[in-house]
Amino acid sequence: MNKIKRFSGLFLLVSVVAFLSVVFADFATNAFALEVYKEGDKFVEVNGLIQVQYHYTDPDGSPASDKIFLRRLNPGIEASLFKDWKGELELNIGEANGDNEVEVEEAVVEYSGFNNVELAFGNDYFVFSRELRTPYTKQQLVERTFVGNHHYGTPEEVLGFFVNGSVSGERITYRASVAAADIEPDSSQVAFESPVNPDDAFNQGWIVGGRVDFHPFGFLPFAQGDFNRRMKTSVGVAVFRWFNDNDNNPNTTSGSDISSGATPDVDTINGVEVDAALRFRGISIDTEYNFFDVQLQDSSVTGGLFRNGSTDLENFSIEGGYMVIPKRLEVVGGFQWQDADNYNDAWTRYSVGVNYFFKEHDIKVQATYRIGQDIDGTSGNDQDEFFAQTQFVF
Repeated sequence: MNKIKRFSGLFLLVSVVAFLSVVFADFATNAFALEVYKEGDKFVEVNGLIQVQYHYTDPDGSPASDKIFLRRLNPGIEASLFKDWKGELELNIGEANGDNEVEVEEAVVEYSGFNNVELAFGNDYFVFSRELRTPYTKQQLVERTFVGNHHYGTPEEVLGFFVNGSVSGERITYRASVAAADIEPDSSQVAFESPVNPDDAFNQGWIVGGRVDFHPFGFLPFAQGDFNRRMKTSVGVAVFRWFNDNDNNPNTTSGSDISSGATPDVDTINGVEVDAALRFRGISIDTEYNFFDVQLQDSSVTGGLFRNGSTDLENFSIEGGYMVIPKRLEVVGGFQWQDADNYNDAWTRYSVGVNYFFKEHDIKVQATYRIGQDIDGTSGNDQDEFFAQTQFVF
């Protein structure tokens, strides 16, 4: 690798983080109060998220590159007119591209009139993957790992019905969902998309799944980092099945793939997850393993992840951090691993980083250095990356 370019990128990275840290520190001391309307059971709350990210990429054998951009710009609103009913809407403007000016993140109605059970319908996050269920505003690393990435088998937002509940004083929590979910055909990934943001190229289908989490020392929320320093643990399992409803298979004719193996249509996906988490005295650890059995419409396709029309896709991740200065400064690290039937070698990533919190996760600055090896299962395809990100949640 070109060391001059690498250290030039490092210098720019540090400069960007330093500048944005000063800016966000000023926000932290002068942030305006939220405007909230409330009268009896009626209320309106306006919220939002701003993430500015710097990304430096240095692949082996190719020139380094960098960019700074709006990672997310998400306005949102929560409102209610009636007791026990609430509506939530969140949009993503930061990823606007071409004709896609606004992407719907969440659009869900919730009913909480039952004891320890909540019902919901609309566009919301599916029940699978602890890391995916952890909001992107409350992650230790700047970007999610394989286990929480919707491009590698984990469903993200889906359109349907949801049940969330708990027993034994929230020591056991459960979630279930039946919903519509789309797949973006691509031999190099298994990418879920929401039907609310449709595309003529997507396979359409239905997904059903559920999860159970056990919290022996009391309920542990989906949020990384240990600000309270109290002992909390959680162990979870989840399963799902997605099947193609055969309404839209643009790359298949008479059961044969017509994309030359580039974008084969998907037939079924079965997913299984096991995860665990620990919080104690400033230490925060999350680990997760996912397994996906993916079948294509054409059983002869070989390429990317797939061999002879199918693949067993496996993802593993462990992430940890320690609050060097309680509630202020956290050092973090992580390891992630991915393998598939058609990979020559497993794809691995090693990460180290640091997070500085002005107002816990609401206002923070993050930096992550990630080493990728055998990318896409190709031997010797390596790449180093730096991420720096500022975040403001209101």
